[in-house]
Formats: sequence, structure tokens, C-alpha cells
Amino acid sequence: MSNAIELNQENFESQTSSGVTLVDFWAPWCGPCKMLTPVLDQVAAEIGDKAKIAKVNVDDCPQLAQQFGIRNIPALFLIKDGQTVEQFIGMQDKKTLTNAINSAL
Repeated sequence: MSNAIELNQENFESQTSSGVTLVDFWAPWCGPCKMLTPVLDQVAAEIGDKAKIAKVNVDDCPQLAQQFGIRNIPALFLIKDGQTVEQFIGMQDKKTLTNAINSAL
């Protein structure tokens, strides 16, 4: 498991309402999701405290998955002050994600 913050129905809003958060919608059975974990760890190390990296297990939080219209995973949502500013579907590289976060800061 990564160093990302685990989000659920109870803490999602409070964790994403201010600042920049990259949220990864994933599942433990998803191969590409597992491959994305070390990339997210690298992004977190590079970004530091400027933004949060968070994960939502779609099996444990079906309401959040439905709210965000998740049909394919991994699905990444870049949220700034509670609003989605960008989204990515599938495997992404570190440069793409860090550039997106830096643009949102």
C-alpha cells in the first residue's frame, strides 16, 4: 500500500475541500491500479506538502465511485478547493501527474 491518504465517504469532503488533492479511485484486484501505486509514491515525494495524494477503494466506497461516475479504474481526479479541475483514466506517468498538480497550485 502507498503513502497516500485513505479516503472514504466520511472524510472525503473534509480532505478535499481546501488545497489541491490528487484522488486515485482504485481496487485491490486491479492490476493497473497496483502498477500506479509506486508512481503515486514518487509524485508524493516530489510534490511534498504542496498537495495531497489520496486513494479511494471503489469496492469499499461505492457511493463515492458513483458520485464521480467511475466506470474504469484507475481513475484519477485532481481536486482543487473541492472542485474537480482535471481527470485521468488509466495508467499515468509521474511527469503527467506532477505537471497537472503544479498547474493547479
